[in-house]
Amino acid sequence: MKWIKMDWFKNIRLKISRLHHSSEAVAAVEFALILPVLLVLYMGSIEASQVISVDRKMAVATGALGDLVAQSDEQLDEDDLNDFFEAVGLILTPFSADDLEQLVTLVFVDEDGISEVVWSVGYNGAVAKEEESAYTLPAEIIAIARETYVVVAESQLEYEPWGGYVLQGGFNLYKQFFHLPRFGGEIELI
Repeated sequence: MKWIKMDWFKNIRLKISRLHHSSEAVAAVEFALILPVLLVLYMGSIEASQVISVDRKMAVATGALGDLVAQSDEQLDEDDLNDFFEAVGLILTPFSADDLEQLVTLVFVDEDGISEVVWSVGYNGAVAKEEESAYTLPAEIIAIARETYVVVAESQLEYEPWGGYVLQGGFNLYKQFFHLPRFGGEIELI
């Protein structure tokens, strides 16, 4: 009986020593430990790339909106402006533009650098500025726009992360662009 117990003990000891020296077992344990970290990095990079893509597309859309308005010669029909809003929203494709708030404001800068709203139109929930109210422009824009007009295009979007695994909750994306009217004068909204 002693001989059988010793043989059994040697057999177990041999199996344990084989497992101890097995590189597959060590690799499996290491992989199991590192897998959650790798998944968080992977999902985080996907969510971050989505935010960057939406932010860039929003910048292109806002710039295009201001440029379309600035190309108007003397008059801009309000129906055309609404078409601009809708067309520019398509730039966000494949992302949804349903919550994209857009605002276009025509601002006059006098010779003293004081800026005043001539007209303002909001779209999709954006609140228009009051006519003849003061409008704060950057000093660089005031310096090049004295005694002329500036088209200000703004857009805002409450972005909800794709999965919410790494980036928690929504956050606000905002863009603002300034354009001088191409034909130099006032663009009347009709």
